Amino acid sequence: MTSPSPRPRIKALIADDHVLFAEGLAKLLEPDFDVVAVVNDGEHLLRAVAQYRPDLALLDVSMPELTGVEAARKILEIVPNCKLICVTMHSNPEFVREAFRAGASGYVLKRSAGAELNEAIRQVMSGNAYVSPLLTKDVLSILLQPRVPALTTRQREILRFVAQGLSAKEIASRLNISVKTAHFHKTSIMEKLNLHTTAELTKYALEHGIAS
Repeated sequence: MTSPSPRPRIKALIADDHVLFAEGLAKLLEPDFDVVAVVNDGEHLLRAVAQYRPDLALLDVSMPELTGVEAARKILEIVPNCKLICVTMHSNPEFVREAFRAGASGYVLKRSAGAELNEAIRQVMSGNAYVSPLLTKDVLSILLQPRVPALTTRQREILRFVAQGLSAKEIASRLNISVKTAHFHKTSIMEKLNLHTTAELTKYALEHGIAS
C-alpha cells in the first residue's frame, strides 16, 4: 500500500522595508512554509507576486512606493486566492479597517510574539479572520462606525502624493496627466470625503494608511 503524497508546502511571501525584521520573519516561517521571496518595496513586491503566485503574503502597512493597503488590492488582482496578513507597528484601528477593506484577512502588531503570528496564519489559512487581541476592542468600535465613500485607485494615488507634499504640477508629472486633471482629482477627493483643505486631506491619508 502506497503512502499518500505529502501536501505541498504553502508558498509565503514577505514584504517589509525593515530588512532585519523581514529576514527574521523568513527564519520564523521557513520550517513550515516555502518562503519564495523577501522584498522591501512595492515594486519588487508586485514583481515577486506575479512570478511566484504565493498562497500567503505578510505585508507591512508602510512601504516605499506602495503602502501595504494599496499592495493588498494589487496582489489580489494578480492572485485572487492569496491570503494577506498585515504585520505592522501601526495600531490605529483605522489602519485595520482599511487593511480589511483592501482584502487582508489578518492584522498582527510587530510587538506581538511569534506564537501569535503562527496563530494568525493558522486562522487565516483556514478561512478565518484574525486581529491582534490588543486591538480587538478598538477595531470593533471603528468597524461599527458608518463607512466613508471608497476612493478609486487613482484617487488614492493622488491623495498619497498630496499627503507627501507634492504640488499639482509635480503630481501631474509623476502620473503623466495634465495639471488640470490633477486638480480635478484633488477636488473630487475633497468632495467625496467632505474635506476642505490640504491639511485635512493629509490627516485623512495618515489615519487611513495612505500617506506612506
